[in-house]
Amino acid sequence: MIAVAMGIFLTLLYILTKTRIGMTIQAALSYPETVQNLGHNVPLVFMCVFGVGTAMAGLAGVIAGPVLGVFPGMAVQLGSIVFVTIVIGGLGSLWGALVASLIIGWMQTFATAYDVTAEQVLTAIGFTKPELIWDHPLQDLWTLTLPQLGPILPYLLMIIVLVLRPQGLMGNRES
Repeated sequence: MIAVAMGIFLTLLYILTKTRIGMTIQAALSYPETVQNLGHNVPLVFMCVFGVGTAMAGLAGVIAGPVLGVFPGMAVQLGSIVFVTIVIGGLGSLWGALVASLIIGWMQTFATAYDVTAEQVLTAIGFTKPELIWDHPLQDLWTLTLPQLGPILPYLLMIIVLVLRPQGLMGNRES
């Protein structure tokens, strides 16, 4: 799966950055009227890009299907993490998507692998555990473990990235 994914990524990167077709696609995204005036059929370009994207999504399903299992709600499960990856990496940035996916993958893997409690982290940075008060709203915070927090870490990272750099890690600010 990793070899095929990297092959697809490198092929897509080469096509979009080094070929005439890729330059036409990038120009059509930024300056559709100019590309239209140069004689290219911009709606056809967008339709072809959509078709290639759909084919790549189908290929990804074929490759990941045996590992993840295919079911009707798969888009709900995977769609949100794909959205987070694109937002963190920056819209329109292939390198940003690669870096963001690696960061998210490593973050979730390490969160699952290390059994650290919130109490250990909070006491290490200087907080003291309050005495047992049953009606305190933050009492359960001390019992959380890192594997329990693992699934929400990408969303927390997305919030941090959006606050510090709204265009994403490698996105360009629109003028």
